[in-house]
Amino acid sequence: MFRKNFLICGLTGWCIEIIFTSLGAFLRGDLRLIGQTSLWMFPIYGLAAFIKPLYEIIKKLPLLLRGGIYSLGILACEYASGMLLKKHHLCPWDYSNSPTNINGVIRLDYAPLWALAGLLFERIVTRD
Repeated sequence: MFRKNFLICGLTGWCIEIIFTSLGAFLRGDLRLIGQTSLWMFPIYGLAAFIKPLYEIIKKLPLLLRGGIYSLGILACEYASGMLLKKHHLCPWDYSNSPTNINGVIRLDYAPLWALAGLLFERIVTRD
């Protein structure tokens, strides 16, 4: 089941990223709505499959608290994977221009979005 959730989370993450970057294009006035992602992102998003065992531990906590926990976990994974990819000049994202960035690989202002993403992945991996 973990492998299946890994694949589903990887594909879901890719789709969300393409939609999110397309929205960014729209907000910049680019009506071509070009969205983008990277092959490197698939295994990073796939790691959301670990939300299922975490959920079993925290499922009785309030929704907002669970979202906060997921957000912290996602930010930690994004930081670790971003620093690893950056070390090898492979990181497909760069948040250096954001005032809330840390080492150019995470944005603290994205924490609420990651909380929502975590709760979405929770629904996906616990759907059985």
